[in-house]
Amino acid sequence: MSIWLYHIPYEIGEPNMFAVHFFENKNQLLCQLLKNVPNEGEALTIKGRTGKIASVKNIDEKNIHVQVIFEAVKKAKPVLDNSKKKKR
Repeated sequence: MSIWLYHIPYEIGEPNMFAVHFFENKNQLLCQLLKNVPNEGEALTIKGRTGKIASVKNIDEKNIHVQVIFEAVKKAKPVLDNSKKKKR
């Protein structure tokens, strides 16, 4: 079945598209319509955070849930400058 969207033919139900939902624990981070399903152990970046895919679970033929484990964010500790403090 075809419809015209903005004078461009658009196929409904394209056979190779998957709705991929990316999760960190139980929080959904991102939902994308992709042609290729990501593999376990693959590195990826979501919202500026780097991580690896822990598991891929097929919910049905079109929906896929992907668990992502992100690297811990390293916060820089401020350097204390003792020379600026008042001495008593």
